[in-house]
Amino acid sequence: QVQLKESGGGSVQAGGSLRLSCVASGYTDNVNCMGWFRQSRVPGAGREGVASIHTGGATHYADSVKGRFTISQDNAKNTVYLQMNSLKPEDTSVYYCAAAPYLCGDWHEYNQWGQGTQVTVSS
Repeated sequence: QVQLKESGGGSVQAGGSLRLSCVASGYTDNVNCMGWFRQSRVPGAGREGVASIHTGGATHYADSVKGRFTISQDNAKNTVYLQMNSLKPEDTSVYYCAAAPYLCGDWHEYNQWGQGTQVTVSS
């Protein structure tokens, strides 16, 4: 079992930046992929894959965030980051860190989740 803990959420105006962090602990030997997802609080909204990274460094992004968000990792610290620039009001969501054993670009592979951190972007 892997424990994931996110931090770094908050409120920012449109055009601003935030950096999210996710620390993984516990049994991480089978984790090769880390990802960030988001889910709006609008009733019925689904959870959307945002970015993923393989332990080897390969990354994958949703079209909606390409060029604005950057995922990175510090393997020594078991930490994954999501740098979010040029934020828009539609980026407002709860952001979740997640882990998967393989197939980093397949959002359905992620089966371990953090508690989430709120990001609010005002216009």
